[in-house]
Amino acid sequence: MINFKLVYKIIGSLLFIEAIMMLSCLLVSVYYHEDDILAFLITIAVTVLAAIGLKYKGYNAENSMGRREAYLLVTLIWIIFSAIGALPFVISGYLTSFTDAFFETMSGFTTTGATIIDDVEALPHGLLFWRSLTHWIGGLGIMFFTIAILPSLVGGSVKVFSAEATGPIKSKLHPRLSTTAKWIWAIYLILTAGCAACFYLFGMNIFDSINHSMSITATGGFSTHNASLSFFDSAAIDYTAAIFMILSGINFSLLYILLFKGKVKDFIKDSELRFYLMVILLSTLFITVMLTSENDFTPAYAFRCALFQVTSYISTTGLFNTDAALWPHITWVALTVCMVFGSCAGSTSGGIKCIRGAMLTRIIRNEFKHILHPRAVIPVKLNGTNIPYQAQTTLLVFLSLYGITCILAFFCFQMMGIESTNAITIAISSASNVGPALGEEIGPTMSWSSLPDAAKWICSCLMLMGRLEFLSVIVLFTRAFWKEN
Repeated sequence: MINFKLVYKIIGSLLFIEAIMMLSCLLVSVYYHEDDILAFLITIAVTVLAAIGLKYKGYNAENSMGRREAYLLVTLIWIIFSAIGALPFVISGYLTSFTDAFFETMSGFTTTGATIIDDVEALPHGLLFWRSLTHWIGGLGIMFFTIAILPSLVGGSVKVFSAEATGPIKSKLHPRLSTTAKWIWAIYLILTAGCAACFYLFGMNIFDSINHSMSITATGGFSTHNASLSFFDSAAIDYTAAIFMILSGINFSLLYILLFKGKVKDFIKDSELRFYLMVILLSTLFITVMLTSENDFTPAYAFRCALFQVTSYISTTGLFNTDAALWPHITWVALTVCMVFGSCAGSTSGGIKCIRGAMLTRIIRNEFKHILHPRAVIPVKLNGTNIPYQAQTTLLVFLSLYGITCILAFFCFQMMGIESTNAITIAISSASNVGPALGEEIGPTMSWSSLPDAAKWICSCLMLMGRLEFLSVIVLFTRAFWKEN
């Protein structure tokens, strides 16, 4: 049987953390003397009462967690955090529909960055900070954040980590998972602080620099301006953002090896990192050539726009410095490829992850060798390590689920009357946690407010499934999950 009392107890404890997060936003609202103060006060009160109720319901729970509790807990906490996180938008009156508010908050926590708000600049500072904060906490994971600061709160933290972490191979830097979490959060803080400092140095005010640094290191995409980073019209800011998007898309375990261990050789030789950087390089060069020849951009400006958009799409950040909808349609193909692959496993980005792309290329290469040498035993190797057969099977299952889910969502969107290019890119963007779509009705610089409510709920589900990598969510709907034995 599933230990529901333990699930209630942990969710209750985690809701106190969400209340503390909202308290920081309340302080921002008080500082700016804006009209969202009451909304945060009411939401904090509701959150604390819900936390107390769930803690009471889980009183004296046995603190031993199995795999089923871990998968159920991780999925529920992302849904509950998003549902409660939607309340400030609705109570303040800036969003009148709970559907829109839930979409916005789920997009924040999953670091998708798609928005249904047409005029972001009309929001008060507290709500703007809340949007960025949902990105920042969701970037490495709600449960992973908890394991770092309160390891004793989550019994069976290794199982929870497996359910929430991204990528087919879960990296541990230390035998104790809580220590690993602390090191990774240290790197996360360094990237966030460094990005904010650079933005401030290049002309952003403190509020904008903090919000955009949280958005970029979490590879989220929410901005404090309708025009995103094109509002600043600064090459220095664009290149800074591109550099930090690339860094945030690298496996944090690799960054730890580089920054704290000084193992430059191991860093450079990593197969996934090479695959990731190769996709960025080829896509940037291709789009630069196309913009120079087709759109009459100067080479310098074409490179700047291409690098920014490629890094934004492959890191699944979703910020923009120009309207890619006006580019030659062939460049959309390159951006879609970046959108699908995403960055490295163990980073804050979405997509299928470059490690899966690297694994897939090796499996395909080995299959051609098998055609010529049917009896040969050819292992699939990555970074000199054999990839077990089970991991290869899981890879194919994951890719199948990703493809099937996107196709089903595409058909649903088509039946709702959404234009075909928009329908497929909205599906991929949601499932890959990217944010912008490509098309004429909803372009990369537009909000998704025109989508029907049913489409917004489908997108919210896709965002959650994409963030938790499909298997963690879909397993809840299998008969085996709910059987006693």
